[in-house]
Amino acid sequence: MIIADQPVDWARALESIKTSVNPHIGSGKVADYIPALACVDPNKFGLAVALDRGDMHCLGDADESFSMQSISKVFTLALTLKQIGDELWKRVGREPSGSPFNSIVQLEAEQGIPRNPLINAGAIVTTDHLISAYGGGETGADQAMADLLQLFHRLADDDNISIDRHVAKSESDAGSRNRALAHFMTSFANMANPVEATLSAYFRHCSLAISCRQLARAALFLAFDGTDPVTGEQIVTKKRCRRILAVMMSSGHYDNSGDFAYRIGLPGKSGVGGGILVVAPDHGTIAVWSPGLNRAGTSMVGSIALEELVRQTGWSVFG
Repeated sequence: MIIADQPVDWARALESIKTSVNPHIGSGKVADYIPALACVDPNKFGLAVALDRGDMHCLGDADESFSMQSISKVFTLALTLKQIGDELWKRVGREPSGSPFNSIVQLEAEQGIPRNPLINAGAIVTTDHLISAYGGGETGADQAMADLLQLFHRLADDDNISIDRHVAKSESDAGSRNRALAHFMTSFANMANPVEATLSAYFRHCSLAISCRQLARAALFLAFDGTDPVTGEQIVTKKRCRRILAVMMSSGHYDNSGDFAYRIGLPGKSGVGGGILVVAPDHGTIAVWSPGLNRAGTSMVGSIALEELVRQTGWSVFG
């Protein structure tokens, strides 16, 4: 539980964050293994903080859309748990992987059961489960993605969030490793739908184009026990919300998760598009974007910004 309850001077906090990140803007390496992401300007930086009444504090390129990539896995996890509940945990674990996000090594040792739903293999199984909940196959994939997009529109109160078809195609064209993961899990009977149907949905939800402002607002329910504090809509139960946050804390940044928890002390999820979503329970949500990544696939400048934000606010689950 976060115990810091002093009012935050947001003007001072944002200025301090800006000072901290400025010398590092452009650091890291963009995710050039996905061709559509290779040309993203590495000098971009945006940050948005959403609070309980919907108040927003923004910095830099907070209104510019970027590729959501693996951050979408948090929302597909929430939607899947809402659809099928704890059935999901029969096919995917809840342990940190300690391996790269697209590793195939653990799958063989653990008989096709991914370590957690936030690595690629685990997110593919989660997506497969979600498709089955909508009837399965390509039709189920299309319906699941339509509902996921509608959920984003509702949560962000903004219909301008969309799937970037160019990025989705680029991901599919460069998706040999993800296909290998899916086929490998099929060999262990851990896929219910045709691989291409599941991957078509997976590539689409990873290709959602969203801004920091939209993402912080859409995720606000995670900071308040599963209920959107602005509209009062319950998105997931309190119990499931806390479980989602637990997985984010332990596994949200692949083999960089321990260092992220050490430095920032909040549940989060990074994506190779350069975005990071962080949840401060009972306070709000933070979305940051800077395309240059560290070796584990987490935004370098985004991590620096979040570390300074936590220093300014005192928001940490470790007190």
